[in-house]
Amino acid sequence: MTAAGRAAPRALPVGRHALLLEVGTAAEAQDLHAELLRRRAAGTLPPVREIVPAARTVLLDGLADPSALAADVARWEVPPQAGAGHAPVLTVPVRYDGADLADVAALWGVAEDEVARVHSALEFRVAFCGFAPGFGYLTGLPEHLHVPRRATPRTAVPAGAVALAGPYTGVYPRSSPGGWQLIGRTEAVLWDPAREPAALFAPGTRVRFEVCA
Repeated sequence: MTAAGRAAPRALPVGRHALLLEVGTAAEAQDLHAELLRRRAAGTLPPVREIVPAARTVLLDGLADPSALAADVARWEVPPQAGAGHAPVLTVPVRYDGADLADVAALWGVAEDEVARVHSALEFRVAFCGFAPGFGYLTGLPEHLHVPRRATPRTAVPAGAVALAGPYTGVYPRSSPGGWQLIGRTEAVLWDPAREPAALFAPGTRVRFEVCA
């Protein structure tokens, strides 16, 4: 990348047919992922089997010539959030009654019932997936709303719990241990192997949370 203020990604070979692109920030990783998807759809990206974003990397697997693509990527101009505004918005209904609602309200400096209003007014984007099948790391929280993980993780967080940690919002797809701050719950099914696609959240998906009774 040669966009103003951004260094080109560091390209690392992974085996014979994969390439790991490292960038400096989560936002740059999202932009690069969006640009890779755009170029693949336009037919200007070499054939690739998988494009997998993470916090500050994007992995491309199944390339015939990783070194040639590494040299090409270094010359790209990648606009912020390339193409993200054209993606459809997924609405997820939430009951804002989480066990950590009072703690989050205190950290935000608002009343408990204001947490739902503030959170549901924001638009989020799935930056990457991990931790468990169907779990997406959603960006979109302004910096002043970032909250720390719990000092003591819970041994079991219920499926459908809507939670915050650092810059991310997430929804637990199944019951599991977890240390994120719980602010609500949803009946949406995050992971269903019988569904196509199985995951409700995919990298690049725009998400809004809707208050429900």
